[in-house]
Amino acid sequence: MSKVKYYYDSENLAYKRILPKKRKKFAYVMLFLLSSALFGFLSFFLLVNTSYFETPKDKIQAREIEALKLNYTVLNKKLDLMDDVLEAIENRDNNIYRIYFNATPISEEERKAGFGGVNRYKDLQGFNNSELIENTTRRVDVLTKELVIQSKSLDEIVALAKQKEKLLAAIPAIQPVKNEDLKQMASGFGYRSDPFTKIRKFHYGMDFTARTGTPIYATGDGVVMKADASLSGYGNHIEINHGYGYKTLYAHLSKYKCKPGQRVKRGDIIGYVGSTGRSQAPHLHYEVFKNGERVNPLNFYYGSISAKEYIEIAKLANQENQSLD
Repeated sequence: MSKVKYYYDSENLAYKRILPKKRKKFAYVMLFLLSSALFGFLSFFLLVNTSYFETPKDKIQAREIEALKLNYTVLNKKLDLMDDVLEAIENRDNNIYRIYFNATPISEEERKAGFGGVNRYKDLQGFNNSELIENTTRRVDVLTKELVIQSKSLDEIVALAKQKEKLLAAIPAIQPVKNEDLKQMASGFGYRSDPFTKIRKFHYGMDFTARTGTPIYATGDGVVMKADASLSGYGNHIEINHGYGYKTLYAHLSKYKCKPGQRVKRGDIIGYVGSTGRSQAPHLHYEVFKNGERVNPLNFYYGSISAKEYIEIAKLANQENQSLD
């Protein structure tokens, strides 16, 4: 309330009230209205743009946002751990499993390839925390793809392992005649003197001297392809196809104990020592083929003899003497 003012009227000898002018009164009114409007605007601005006037709903929403941020942070830490574990599995896969089974390692580019072309995360953009959500979603997608690739790789490794078992069983890894049945190792792989012409020529197998009727064993799992005398000079002979590029030949037999098409296991008796065909004395002529080429059978006896026995046989086989066929 404004203060009332008076003045002294000397003519009437009395105090009279000073009345304000209308213009000044109007100015006071306008100033009041302007001040009220300014105060109202500032109050509204503060209410909308400051946290001092948060509603209960705003506070709940703010807490939910902070909780989501925390959850995303925890999720990313778990993704870091999964990345480390998967990387260790991938390293073992490439550097141990796939090398052991002669499989081509999976390239880093193939494992880490992203998702080109379509923007898969368009719907996640435009929000306050879009970058956090988009990056986490992308990491989950990439990790999922890597897990799928690794899962397929391990399926392949399992298949290769099963195949490896068959391969190991198929490799001609034992002697075709047991040591206790041998008279001697007559001749090995390499240049030898022909028993009939006395000319030095390459001998493509190993000759095992033994009595007629001594059992001959299949040196690896396979299928009998031949059991006849169709090859000149070999007499009665057997050919076994072991698969994986391996084949073995057993020559100069006295008789057979298998027939073409029969599946045999390593260690099965397939025939008996003789001296049929171009042979000077009872013995087994044994050859090993790898991918169509003759190889030294001496390299495949690891499955039936000791290291000491191998050294003794190697000394005998490497002597350049006379072959028996």
